[in-house]
Amino acid sequence: MILADHPYRKLVLVCTNNREPGINCCAGRGAVELFEPLKAAVKAQFTDVRVVRSSCLNNCDTGISVVIMPDNLWLGEVTLDDIPELLAQLA
Repeated sequence: MILADHPYRKLVLVCTNNREPGINCCAGRGAVELFEPLKAAVKAQFTDVRVVRSSCLNNCDTGISVVIMPDNLWLGEVTLDDIPELLAQLA
């Protein structure tokens, strides 16, 4: 194993996990529709922040879940309207 070099200061995980119908999940609450606009907004403002899809973050009851690392900031019930506030968290 080696320590990999990377250009990113922060990593944003967006849970896009999908579960069976009737079971709470981030995909069922619009995570897939949130992902691309969030990624585009971050990319337009930051070159050192990476936004990636994640499988289950085990916060299904408070989805859509977003985690900002290395800050260890766990966010729930994230919507498109929250993108400006998320960008401020990344500054």
